[in-house]
Amino acid sequence: MVDALPALAAACGDGLARAAGPDDGVAGVPARWVAAPATAADVAAVLRVAAEHDLVVVPRGSGTKLDWGRPPSTVDVVLDTGRLSGVFAHTPGDLVATVGAGTPLRAFQEALAPAGQRLALDGATPDSTVGGALATGEAGPLRLRFGAGRDLLIGVEFARADGVLARAGGQVVKNVAGYDLGKLLCGSYGTLGIITSATFRLHPVPAARSWICRPVATPGEVRDVVADLLVAPVAPGAVEVDLPAANPAPDNGSAGSGTVAVLIEGTPDGVAARAEAVARLLGPEASTVDKPPEWWGRYPFGAGDIALKLVMPIAEQHAAVYALHDAAGVPVPVRGSAGTGVLFAALPGDTPADRVTAVLDAVRGVLVGRGGSCVVLSAPPAVRDAVDLWGPVPGLDLMRRVKDQFDPRRRLSPGRFVGGL
Repeated sequence: MVDALPALAAACGDGLARAAGPDDGVAGVPARWVAAPATAADVAAVLRVAAEHDLVVVPRGSGTKLDWGRPPSTVDVVLDTGRLSGVFAHTPGDLVATVGAGTPLRAFQEALAPAGQRLALDGATPDSTVGGALATGEAGPLRLRFGAGRDLLIGVEFARADGVLARAGGQVVKNVAGYDLGKLLCGSYGTLGIITSATFRLHPVPAARSWICRPVATPGEVRDVVADLLVAPVAPGAVEVDLPAANPAPDNGSAGSGTVAVLIEGTPDGVAARAEAVARLLGPEASTVDKPPEWWGRYPFGAGDIALKLVMPIAEQHAAVYALHDAAGVPVPVRGSAGTGVLFAALPGDTPADRVTAVLDAVRGVLVGRGGSCVVLSAPPAVRDAVDLWGPVPGLDLMRRVKDQFDPRRRLSPGRFVGGL
């Protein structure tokens, strides 16, 4: 293979390209070079070099989710987006801001705070970048009220596989031209284009917040509590559940080690009144606090675990969690947005691959016919290489055609996404 390093360095404008080291691999696949472009034009130039030399490029933000999905089939260039950082434009009166894809979400929120504004996207990875959160579809508790990143995105700039910069959407909320293209990039794991900047609709920072927590014993009890909450006129900002062991005991109404927590946001008087209404609804065991529970907005899995994401109709959450626990045969921590039907679970990293397959089959058997899914986000290599990470995926043929249109030579993160895309 030709040594493309000089061309990559020239494309970065100031020579910030180097040979890859042992820590630059992607999900165990070693890379050859790392390029760190400083501008969107530089990103496009790097991709033109990749096209000229037929190189595979994988984008990297802070690297917190590089082990999500399948390993790419190969990695020639890791494109580090860390220098694509900063708030490029902020119009407080329009509640709109444009930010570089390599900007950490935490830094973006800090930059917006003096104007009393926020991006209502609270992913569970504190150091995640804006681009990384969009590319993996990550969203936290606030998804109940505000949706995921794709729902807050009103404009996006990205580099195509052929090295051409493209834009979709606009700089104001009312301009939604091309908005579907922005949605298409969200959750695509960097397989369709490399996001260089994003324009978001913002929201005011609430003047007051309260969390109302209630102990729960079983997934069935969670179902009943959430059903009551979602029809009550209390407008929760988030409804989260934490089931440390996904207790499979029969429903008996007794308190357990699990917790349902409800976020109420707004004006001080409004929050006080609505929080009181939620506490009455949840019963005498409920408590109101001014800080979130320690587990709030955090994944139940850690390094080395088998990380699962379950998406399902709210009414089916209890059935999926029961199936998960029964098939696993061990306590399974479950946590996530009970108000939207997006839950996460952790299996021990040393669970044999055949047992993981049995768990996936059991949970998917409950969910697939009900419009749900169970995805393995990350797992140790022995498990990841032996199981079906994604399960049945409606519309896969259409997704392949989209990939063919955006990246016909398979130069962007090949193999990372569903169906080997």
